Amino acid sequence: MPTALKAALAAGLVVSLCTPTARATTAEPDRYPASALDRYYDQRPAWHGCGAEYPAALRCATIKVPLDYKRPAGPTLRLEISRLRTSVPGKRHGVLLSNPGGPGAGGLGISATDKESPMPKSVRDRYDLVGFDPRGTGASSPLNCGLSSNELTWPRVYRPASFRKDTALARSFAAKCVARDRARLPHLTTRNTARDMDVIRGVLGEKRISYYGLSYGTYLGAVYTQLFPARSDRIVIDSSVDPNRFGRGTYQAMAESVEPAFRDWTRLVARRDRTYHLGDTPAKVRAAFFRLIARADRTPLKYNGSDPDYADRSVTGADIRDSLRSMFFYDPYQAARDVVSLRKARTARPDPQPSDGPADPFDAGVNALHWAVMCADNSASWPHDPARYRRDALRDGARNPLYGDFTSNITPCAFWPRGAEPATRVNNTVGALVLQNQWDSQTPAASGRSMHRALRGSRLVMVQGGRDHGVYGIPGTPACANNAVNTYLITGRLPSADITCRA
Repeated sequence: MPTALKAALAAGLVVSLCTPTARATTAEPDRYPASALDRYYDQRPAWHGCGAEYPAALRCATIKVPLDYKRPAGPTLRLEISRLRTSVPGKRHGVLLSNPGGPGAGGLGISATDKESPMPKSVRDRYDLVGFDPRGTGASSPLNCGLSSNELTWPRVYRPASFRKDTALARSFAAKCVARDRARLPHLTTRNTARDMDVIRGVLGEKRISYYGLSYGTYLGAVYTQLFPARSDRIVIDSSVDPNRFGRGTYQAMAESVEPAFRDWTRLVARRDRTYHLGDTPAKVRAAFFRLIARADRTPLKYNGSDPDYADRSVTGADIRDSLRSMFFYDPYQAARDVVSLRKARTARPDPQPSDGPADPFDAGVNALHWAVMCADNSASWPHDPARYRRDALRDGARNPLYGDFTSNITPCAFWPRGAEPATRVNNTVGALVLQNQWDSQTPAASGRSMHRALRGSRLVMVQGGRDHGVYGIPGTPACANNAVNTYLITGRLPSADITCRA
């Protein structure tokens, strides 16, 4: 799976100040006539085994949800849900829904086994753990656009020579999805997935739901609190996108955040010049790095570094920027070793262009749903004039030279049909616990702070020095962060103030 796509899915992926902002929806909770949706909320699921790849204790069921909640008597979608019951009914508080991120990732098995769960038994005892494949993915009426392998890699580096081709591929991606599924595309949105979550709540017979969301799942959880504040119980938001920049700004936030991470990297490496010999000042390290980028852009280099997506390939300067972007956050010393290795690498002929055959079905489905949500959630954030993307990529490449040209370049959203609703404006007082690492390349610290401001009843747990995408239960996460989550999920009590933990 290409590095850029992995970044997108982990972020779930995250609108520049100079990008048009979508007109926000009202802050009022979602309201539809209850009687019109009764047939969905009153479903009684038939539980069954989830399949051989899941433990027997995990049970699955299929329910129906309306494609368009404004037309509940219209077409429906199949939604697959899972449940792992607590083994201690006397301690049960309710249900804990979860979403692992994306958009595009399935969530049936996220809480499948005790071994896979980051939650201690004292937390699991209190909840039935509930997962689901969001609409359009996995077993929930999946989107299939029939994409080719060359249509999958987004975002792409901006180059004048390839912009026309990139535009054609973005147009082709969108056209294939429209040709196969035009009626569904405007309704494959986070708002509707949040509404689906409330149907799950009703089907399970619960008055309120607790929730854990990671990466894109933080945005889904925040939208749920906006639409259904009275039905939101204990909400944990881990590694946040900026809820009020969702759309094009999700990617642009990545480019903005890599610059301070790169500056921090140059300081770390300069202090270890006897090891890496890249320069004994941050300025010298920066200059050495960009000399390498310029050299590789002139003539590709043979790469045998740490990123398996680029192993034993010829790489350009753009490939190096794409590959090392996350490393500056998560493993700065491995990034330094890669740069040292690349400086010694021999030049190579460019790799032959891969044949443009049918894409792997899994990768194609993940990509299709990812861009369906990214495009439809905030249509106003995506210009429809290709020339605008060219100008923005040039401007943002100069502002954020590590990754700005990637994230402001053209994508399938330039040709996507408008979503059924404007973007959701998140601004409420629902209680929530917001977790954030300082150095997260997918969902930057600034986005976590923005989520905290939007959820005005929340508390923020910031892990100073944390270098990972995901906080709760991740190896190396300090106990004070994990304990804050466990206490909240067990007792319902938020910390009395924001917390800073040291990694």
